[in-house]
Amino acid sequence: MSNAPIFDVLLLLGRPAAGKSEILEHLRGTELNERIEKYHIGQVQVLDDFPMLWAWFEEDEILANKFGQPRMHADENGYFKYPYLWNLLIERISLDYEKLIRDDPQYHQHTSLIIEFSRGSEHGGYRQAFEHLSDRILDRAGVIYVEVSYRESLRKNRLRFNPQRPDSILEHGLEDEKMERLYRDDDLKELVATSGSQEYLTTQGKQIPYVIFENEDDVTTHGGDSLSQRLKETMARLWQIQSRDVHRIKIDD
Repeated sequence: MSNAPIFDVLLLLGRPAAGKSEILEHLRGTELNERIEKYHIGQVQVLDDFPMLWAWFEEDEILANKFGQPRMHADENGYFKYPYLWNLLIERISLDYEKLIRDDPQYHQHTSLIIEFSRGSEHGGYRQAFEHLSDRILDRAGVIYVEVSYRESLRKNRLRFNPQRPDSILEHGLEDEKMERLYRDDDLKELVATSGSQEYLTTQGKQIPYVIFENEDDVTTHGGDSLSQRLKETMARLWQIQSRDVHRIKIDD
């Protein structure tokens, strides 16, 4: 952790449409001093693998429909041709983070980086994704898992989808068949179980502080005080766990 009273890196995880994007919108909409006091979040910067993934889909459409060439990333149904592409997205996030702290060695004195993604067991799950996060990220990260059932994820995914804006962070969605195949099974709690503690998950020989943001009752859609209070309590639990870990690396070390 840095010397500033803010999180360095948060991994914001959960099934599609679990409420992650709404949490980010709430944080962005909270005034800086209040955001630091209530949530330990400084200036907000987000690395999300969805825009990277969507750019690949758009490139494939150009290749196939404009150039008459084979698609590079996914087939005609939108499934990756190669499973390792899921890991490439995480490696890109790690690379982008390296560039951020290279260009500003005091980055975490003022900014909290939030890394958002979803992973289902079908394509390696969180276990495999975490293996491709850099040491710099893992040494500074805390995890917030936005927990909803698959049924609730499917319901909200259907509601949010806007076919006119399939590239939108808040309005993109998946067909039911893709949701079933890619995201029905989720291995995050299995990863936590291997740590022997409900406060950490273990990966690459490191223990990463971890909390659950329970959202089966969908406070993220309704927003307001209910979202604010639950997020405040969740962030406080994570801050307490992470603050106990005296071995965390400081960004300016």
